[in-house]
Amino acid sequence: MSTYPKLGEKDTRSGFGDGLTELGRTNPNVVALCADLAGSLKMDQFIKENPERYFQVGIAEANMMGLAAGLTIGGKIPFTGTFANFSTGRVYDQIRQSIAYSGKNVKICASHAGLTLGEDGATHQILEDIGLMKMLPGMTVICPADYNQTKQATLAIADYEGPVYLRFGRPKWPIFIPENMLFEIGKAQVLKEGKDISVFATGHMVWLALQAAESLANQGVSVEVINIHTIKPLDREAVVKSVTKTGKAITCEEHNVLGGLGESIAAVLSENIPTPLKMIGVNDTFGESGTPDQLLEKYGLSVENIQTAILNMLK
Repeated sequence: MSTYPKLGEKDTRSGFGDGLTELGRTNPNVVALCADLAGSLKMDQFIKENPERYFQVGIAEANMMGLAAGLTIGGKIPFTGTFANFSTGRVYDQIRQSIAYSGKNVKICASHAGLTLGEDGATHQILEDIGLMKMLPGMTVICPADYNQTKQATLAIADYEGPVYLRFGRPKWPIFIPENMLFEIGKAQVLKEGKDISVFATGHMVWLALQAAESLANQGVSVEVINIHTIKPLDREAVVKSVTKTGKAITCEEHNVLGGLGESIAAVLSENIPTPLKMIGVNDTFGESGTPDQLLEKYGLSVENIQTAILNMLK
């Protein structure tokens, strides 16, 4: 029996939409802005219940970020919604100048991130957004693992003071994080304890890392799986504690290995406990059109790739 059985399937963007709807009912200061993609961001129910708290800016993402920054001055808590590519790359100047530099309490909510966006191809599959956002001083970066955790994260960031980048995805994905599991910004979750190797995963890759670990357990390999849902601030203590026990580490992310989770983990290890480390992610390339599973396999992010990397490290 799996430690974390599959409880169903649902896209993580629906976790955001349902969390936003709940916030609309409980927090009168929450407002939502969208750049012509409300349906894709699952914001429709929030809009239906709170039409006076919703701002449709059209395909004008830079303007949306400026509006969001301005709304915070009056005590509002703005949640911006568009695809991850347009939430970061297209509007980086506005985020840096109007939001991060002045520490505005804006929640930048980004769907359709990474390779699993799928068929829309390289122009939309941003693989650099974690790096872009984590480098901004004061920016919190969160990448939840499934529907339940995305909903939890959406609720949590409303209570957190300061700019946040919340990254989630398009495809239906296994639900496996229990609804009642404690979610704390900046606190990693040890989902499976092990003694041979530490696997630090984020976003959709957490489920794949668990599948790899549970398969290898049948071969007598003890893999520790840690869910790094908050990439910044990184839970340095959890990283060091795990690797002190195992002595080897692998990172798994649906992102370029340059600038992503792996580099953040590597920095912690190099400063505290130098450790052999393998980074699983996209290797300095753009994506292409295909189904999520096809792309994960082609770019080396499948369960089998994780298993092979673990076994190679242990050799």
